[in-house]
Amino acid sequence: MAAFFLFSLWASICHAQPLAEKVQEHVFPNGLRLLVVERHNAPTFSAYLTVGVGSVDETNGDRGLAHFLEHLRFKGTEILGTRNYAAEKPLLAAIEETGDALDNLRRRPNVDPKELAVLEDRLRDLQQKHRGFVVSDEASNIYARHGGVGYNAFTSKDLTSYIVSLPSNKLELWATVESDRMAHAVLREFYTERDVVLEERRRSYDSNPDGLLYEQLLATAFTVHPYRHPIIGWPSDISNLSPRQARDFMHRYYAPVNTVIALVGAVEFDEAVAVVERYFGHLSSGTPVPGVATREPPQKGERRVKVLFDAQPKLLVAFHKPTIPSRDDYVFDVVDQLLGQGRTSRLYQTLVVEKQLAAEVSTYGAPGSRYPNLFICELVPRHPHTVEEVEQALYQELDRLSREPVSAADLERVRNRLRVDQLRSLKSNSGLAGMLTYFQTVAGDWRYLSEYDRQVASVTAEDVMAVARKYFSSENRTVAILEAKGQQP
Repeated sequence: MAAFFLFSLWASICHAQPLAEKVQEHVFPNGLRLLVVERHNAPTFSAYLTVGVGSVDETNGDRGLAHFLEHLRFKGTEILGTRNYAAEKPLLAAIEETGDALDNLRRRPNVDPKELAVLEDRLRDLQQKHRGFVVSDEASNIYARHGGVGYNAFTSKDLTSYIVSLPSNKLELWATVESDRMAHAVLREFYTERDVVLEERRRSYDSNPDGLLYEQLLATAFTVHPYRHPIIGWPSDISNLSPRQARDFMHRYYAPVNTVIALVGAVEFDEAVAVVERYFGHLSSGTPVPGVATREPPQKGERRVKVLFDAQPKLLVAFHKPTIPSRDDYVFDVVDQLLGQGRTSRLYQTLVVEKQLAAEVSTYGAPGSRYPNLFICELVPRHPHTVEEVEQALYQELDRLSREPVSAADLERVRNRLRVDQLRSLKSNSGLAGMLTYFQTVAGDWRYLSEYDRQVASVTAEDVMAVARKYFSSENRTVAILEAKGQQP
């Protein structure tokens, strides 16, 4: 039954034609890369526009900017989102001048409350006047009126993606909106949106025990690499972001040379090339995003951090590991499935079912994939058991993995699970478009998808043992514990 399901799923996705043969590719003179997969089973297509810029590309002066720009680039352009840009433009300049003055004043050690109040009132008045020019969510509403669904964006450590699915006859509409946003985005409502991001940070991290624990884990596991910083930025980072910084960052990097577009669905390749050429081909290449020169030094001993919060205890244990395209990264995908994915996984069967030490277990790779990352084990103790008991039980399972060969049956089950998961993600137009742009960005080549199954199929029990012995050591380990307030010694 499993074999029949795999064959049926793959046939339904690719009609028995290898993925590498279905992806058509075109690179324009300005560096923009277009990937197209024609699927004419329904009159719709999904579009992913992915820019290879994420929080890992920020510096000390602009942390949180990639995520903030994701918000701001929904505010429109010189055409969209405004009732009269010519009249709006000088007002935007006045808002920026006043906002900059207010930020500079707040940085002073001794602030005159009266001077502060004057600037706050002036900024508030200017923002109130500016609202009369703003047409909120205009691009979103245009897409919705023309049958668009799933209009959204997300920012990660490694990249930023803008996505939407539309009827097949709306390709030119998509190109019109997205090329305009790339060339003429206006970062309006900057200071009000900055407050929105600060509130998002308070909600997702400062007052969220899970977010706070994860944030502290990364800040402890990475000492110099920018993966240590939260995507949203630290509070002081967000509060000091300026419109000039945002514009400079956007104009430098949100450009064709750093962009890959995937169109999947009822689109013709030749037409797609012509439309993208017409709307994006004249845009300036921009500046290639430089690679991160900083390298995290090898860890020389266990690191531990404790977060006190009025919440259920939790344990995160992280180990440094290589990333794509290292052979060990493929092995870690097998280890991940074997240890922590689903009710048949080892951690679930041993810690949850048999010993009843844990209420929840999971494993995953994080926080990004462009640079060496972490393999993370997440466990929630089951009352009345303690974090310490769960931690020791976890280490026993990791040690077992390094000593006992995985059975052939377990390896085959894991390989099938990975294959099914990949095929399911490729089944939808949006899923395939997302994976194409993701791997083109983080691996440098979308063909990683075509090689994945072959690589995973060649992973042996000896590979799994070798990886466990190499990476699951105490000196390569970072432990983060969430402990309820009042229960610490």
